[in-house]
Amino acid sequence: MLPESEINRVLVVSAHPDDADFGSAGTIALFADRGVEVTYLLVTDGDAGGNERTLDNSGMAELRRTEQLAAAKAVGVSDVRFLGYSDGQVTPTLELRRDIARVIRQVKPDLVITHHPDRNYQFVAPSHPDHRAVGGAALDAVYPDARNPYAFPELLKDEGLEAWTVREVWLNGGPTPDHWVDITASMDRKLAALQSHVSQVAHVEGFADFVKSRFGAWAEQAGFGEGHYAEGFQVVPTA
Repeated sequence: MLPESEINRVLVVSAHPDDADFGSAGTIALFADRGVEVTYLLVTDGDAGGNERTLDNSGMAELRRTEQLAAAKAVGVSDVRFLGYSDGQVTPTLELRRDIARVIRQVKPDLVITHHPDRNYQFVAPSHPDHRAVGGAALDAVYPDARNPYAFPELLKDEGLEAWTVREVWLNGGPTPDHWVDITASMDRKLAALQSHVSQVAHVEGFADFVKSRFGAWAEQAGFGEGHYAEGFQVVPTA
């Protein structure tokens, strides 16, 4: 794994508003605490989500973008970008790979955090088809697209974006996490980020207790013990 001291820029690639907050907001808050530059890249605006049916899709998209900006602020992230793909219809196309590779070359991250591209049969919620499509496209954008100067030559020729090699990828939501981060110190900020997504969670009774229970159970699985909270990832070296 990359030494913590060598992680200076992180790109989080997610399908919808709130995905980064469920998957890695505690870890991101800890990165931000030590001065790591973090960028959020959201493939969709989440216009097909939420329980507020008085809004049309454009209204929901605007609301969810606003919620995501507030959630990012809660964990110290100010660089939030949206690609505007249609919620619920994402596929790992060449266009999506190019769009993610573009941001990788712009941001030059040491680490990319994204969705696991495989279906999790132990816990199905992370396996939304958009999540799997975005995870697969992000991995393809990391290797080989972003590092290959001959891939999507328009990025270099027309936009001046030199090839960039991401050194490591962390996948969340998969069935076989092998790296756990103790987020006890940042759990309050993770919860604040999640509660910023009012359109998604305000109707859930006991939401805070549910979140604490889930991430507390993962801390016990990780061996951190009672009273701790953890986020889990599968680490993918890219060398």
